[in-house]
Amino acid sequence: MNTRRSTLKTSAVLLAGLLAATAFAQTKEVVIGYQDMVVPWRYAQETGEVEKRTGYKVTYRKLGSGAEVVRALASGAIQIGEAGSSPFAAALSQGVPLEVFWILDNINDAEALVARNGAGVNTLADLKGKKIGLPFASTTHFHALVALQNAGVDTKAVQILNLRPPEILAAWERGDIDATFVWDPALAKVKQSGKVIVTSGQIAARTGKATFDALAVSKSFAKGHDAFLAQFVQVLADADKSYTANKAAWTAASPQVQAVAKWSGAEGASVPDSLALYAFVPPAEQAGRQWLGGGKDSVVAQSLAATAAFLKEQGTIQAVLPDYAAGVNPAWVQRAK
Repeated sequence: MNTRRSTLKTSAVLLAGLLAATAFAQTKEVVIGYQDMVVPWRYAQETGEVEKRTGYKVTYRKLGSGAEVVRALASGAIQIGEAGSSPFAAALSQGVPLEVFWILDNINDAEALVARNGAGVNTLADLKGKKIGLPFASTTHFHALVALQNAGVDTKAVQILNLRPPEILAAWERGDIDATFVWDPALAKVKQSGKVIVTSGQIAARTGKATFDALAVSKSFAKGHDAFLAQFVQVLADADKSYTANKAAWTAASPQVQAVAKWSGAEGASVPDSLALYAFVPPAEQAGRQWLGGGKDSVVAQSLAATAAFLKEQGTIQAVLPDYAAGVNPAWVQRAK
């Protein structure tokens, strides 16, 4: 009996230790979902900078759209994900427990509505009866609807197809769509045989409804990984600074640009021009009211609210939150340099 009790006790201790070790190991791992956006921190992905600074095991998972990113965050398949302001606004409206903590970029002119040559589209009004391919619930979906509405075009008079960037390129080459609203690397490719009708920067200037790409973290992961997130944000800030402080060094042949091309799927020769279309916001600005700081009055919270209200108006989501500041956390960017 004593032997049995001793064995059981020892087994229990060993099991507890094993479980504890496993739990500890799990806390030092993170899965980050990313898309094909052309941004400086792709070089940090290539060099393993996050792993070096944090000691975490980092797994990167490439996803095809912002909608896929928020679904993965909601399911726990990833802990951190990058997407545009529109999918994050939709996710928060639907109760996904996440926090936007880093502005990946101010989209500016890095997203554009392009009409295929020969499609007979020269203005937004010409899109009546035409087919536009774009990812649903994305920043381009939001801005396409805003642009059409601002131009007095009934959105129901335009056939909008839900296509991810690789599917857009295939449909474009087959001639199945007349136009697309997309970002690089797909944007650079469709420009070769198409005409830019309007950019996101122009739409924002006309309507006051700007868009941005960001990184968000699941609230459950954020609770136990404060130090990791602070170090991760510093990696992001350093990656942006290495580009903005010395853009001339980011040539098509440079290791930085080659890494961006590898991780995004872009052509190396097009990366420098693609990067130049974005505005990358330094941490000091991100921490302020004009971006993540300021609670309900922050630009990010207000932008998410305005985006959600528009998506509800269009029937994309069913309800909006009274305050989107609950989905914005400036804590880590406030500590970055």
